[in-house]
Amino acid sequence: MSVTKVELADLVYEQMKLDKKYASELVDMFFEELKDALVKEGDIQLSGFGKFSVKEKKERKGRNPKTKKPLTISERKVATFHHSQVLKERLNSK
Repeated sequence: MSVTKVELADLVYEQMKLDKKYASELVDMFFEELKDALVKEGDIQLSGFGKFSVKEKKERKGRNPKTKKPLTISERKVATFHHSQVLKERLNSK
């Protein structure tokens, strides 16, 4: 199941009885703050949910799966997520 920002905004609207436009802006602001914090700080910890981290990947050799031609994959940063123990227990509860 995937959830869109529009669906999240609808949930905020229904649960908090906010104006639909304000609920949408609130969801957008939340995600913008998450992105900004990842860029500035590199780590975001949401208690009871998990931790987002930025990892640096080194340049490496790879190949194009379609053409099988070798290529160099440039160094880059990637975001990773590690769930909290609370979330793990909730996912595995019966």
